[in-house]
Amino acid sequence: MAARHALGQLRTEVAKAVVGQENTVTGLLVALLCQGHVLLEGVPGVAKTLLVRALAAGLSLESKRLQFTPDLMPGDVTGSLVYHANRAAFEFREGPVFTNLLLADEINRTPPKTQAALLEAMEERQVTIEGAARPLPDPFLVAATQNPVEYEGTYPLPEAQLDRFLFKLTVPLPTRDEEYGVLKAHHQGFDPRDLAAAGVRPAATAADLAAARQGVRRVQVADVVLAYIVDLCRATRSAPSLELGASPRGATALLNAAKAHAWLTGRSYATPDDVKAMARPALRHRIRVRHDEALEGSTADGVLEALLRTVPAPR
Repeated sequence: MAARHALGQLRTEVAKAVVGQENTVTGLLVALLCQGHVLLEGVPGVAKTLLVRALAAGLSLESKRLQFTPDLMPGDVTGSLVYHANRAAFEFREGPVFTNLLLADEINRTPPKTQAALLEAMEERQVTIEGAARPLPDPFLVAATQNPVEYEGTYPLPEAQLDRFLFKLTVPLPTRDEEYGVLKAHHQGFDPRDLAAAGVRPAATAADLAAARQGVRRVQVADVVLAYIVDLCRATRSAPSLELGASPRGATALLNAAKAHAWLTGRSYATPDDVKAMARPALRHRIRVRHDEALEGSTADGVLEALLRTVPAPR
């Protein structure tokens, strides 16, 4: 299929700027196919911003970066009405949310009031100002970043907003070989601010994404695989180490992600392996480990790993 080939080429283009991070790239592609949003968590300097910019460049899509700070106001995100005295009229001035790929950098550094300005955009794909709904471009994806090791001066995202993200992707530090490749590229003149000079070229278009989404919708899911997704999510609600399990929205997200993963792999049907591959990114931010268990070293990923081992998967 032409759309699948185009997205395969997109991986190649992103790799010209970002060394490694294949799982993160896969997660971003799946989110685009599912019309979902992604929370990227990683320490500073692991190419989170560069990854989103390279993806936008490889897709010929508009991308904007918004630095979230404590003094950021909701209107700075969505836009606002501006009064023109010479015309005695108000005019709507679009905010940075009116783009295809919005990089919401350090989203947890802004107060909840401003964080909530993204809720309607992420869920309804529109912004309502003074009663008038203004649709956002299609495709539209929010890629929000946060630093997992620095909490001073931050405002953790509430569960309701976390649930709006299809995935929470952990961006790891590179391996030794990958870090060597990063240094070699910089030594040879790579400039992360100039992706065109790095050779990143458009490989797919919005039309390719639309065709790919149609393909994902046609992916077949057997009843036993549907039941497996339900059993996994219900197991999170009864796990003794968790105080909050995955909601039905989480089960729907896992289903859609498994279908997109199957399509990217080249299959017209989803398998339990697709579900297992997508379970951690789709559910890790929708569950909450009990405080006493967290003090003992339990993590969301660890709990999900145990559930994937214990919940019977169909053969």
